[in-house]
Amino acid sequence: MALEIGRKAPDFTLLDQDGNKVKLSDFKGKSVVVFFYPKAMTPGCTREACDFRDEVATFKKKKAVVLGISKDTPAGQKKFQEKYELPFPLLSDADLEVQKGWGVWGEKTMYGKKVFGTIRTTVVVGRDGKVEQVFAKVKVDGHVASVLEAL
Repeated sequence: MALEIGRKAPDFTLLDQDGNKVKLSDFKGKSVVVFFYPKAMTPGCTREACDFRDEVATFKKKKAVVLGISKDTPAGQKKFQEKYELPFPLLSDADLEVQKGWGVWGEKTMYGKKVFGTIRTTVVVGRDGKVEQVFAKVKVDGHVASVLEAL
């Protein structure tokens, strides 16, 4: 099921890098930028997370919260956060429940082979909890600037 603009984003509760429960609904009244990435510490995911990190002050000015989600464990997310000084929660979706529910887990081509995995996607959830924008099959270069424009 792909997300539809204008519909309520499915709520979720996931553990962050410190083992704390984080719920999407906790951020009601703020815009939430949820970026799904395939794997912590890989080159593309590192560039994407660092691009979000470098613009975190701009997101705050726009009253937006950034959340990263991958299938990495909380411990894996913690290492990623510490190594790259990422100032936002990194959430563990090890059972893929959220990724499947949000339509970002599926077949993709990697190095010429068809595989199942996380499809790099960013979703902007508005202050009212509704999906405002979906960036599907994200290319890392210039992506964060596009997300900021959408806010």
